Amino acid sequence: MEAMEQLQKWVDESERIVFFGGAGVSTESGIPDFRSVDGLYHQTYSEPPETILSHTYYMRKTKEFYRFYRDKMLCLDAQPNAAHVKLAQLEQAGKLTAVVTQNIDGLHQAAGSKKVLELHGSVHRNYCQSCGKEYDARYILESEGIPKCSCGGDLKPDVVLYEEGLDDRIMQESIRCISEADMLIIGGTSLVVYPAAGLVNYYRGNKLVLINKSVTALDSKADLVINDSIGKVLKELKL
Repeated sequence: MEAMEQLQKWVDESERIVFFGGAGVSTESGIPDFRSVDGLYHQTYSEPPETILSHTYYMRKTKEFYRFYRDKMLCLDAQPNAAHVKLAQLEQAGKLTAVVTQNIDGLHQAAGSKKVLELHGSVHRNYCQSCGKEYDARYILESEGIPKCSCGGDLKPDVVLYEEGLDDRIMQESIRCISEADMLIIGGTSLVVYPAAGLVNYYRGNKLVLINKSVTALDSKADLVINDSIGKVLKELKL
């Protein structure tokens, strides 16, 4: 059976699908994967992205952190792509129970998805470290230097930086959804970032689908592997 036919058959049969996605879902909306090799980083920034996006760097060089963050992480004009749209439709059709994402751009919600578990937080939530007041991403983008609260405190994005732990409540709910799923679709992730990548081990079913342009370490364990664009593949699914 052709890969797309197999995928369609499993979607038709399933009613507790969970989608687990990474940066490849967002790159199709024009959001760059900050882990990919980019000469701009070497020209403009003295440190690699993983260093700049760490808790230590944020605390020590907050102003430089925000220069990179505004430049590379706040892609506020990006729009949902075919993958985001189809996943929202699958949820509305009663097929999909949750989206578990490593992305912080909010595009799943923008496409209409309701149950989105954001493992690494969201650029759209920012809070004052002094009083807790919340600010949106546009406020951060349009501010200069270290963004300040009306009370004078420093603002921090609600995103999980390197060296910081994931939200335990989000992790537990992700584990629950994945362990109860009758189908798990993994898309746009190389499955190298832990502990997020370890969530896959909680899936108990026999419909593990991997959709990614390149090979991953989990390909041999998957029940179906499709090496193609996540948007292109999901767009072809019929409800």
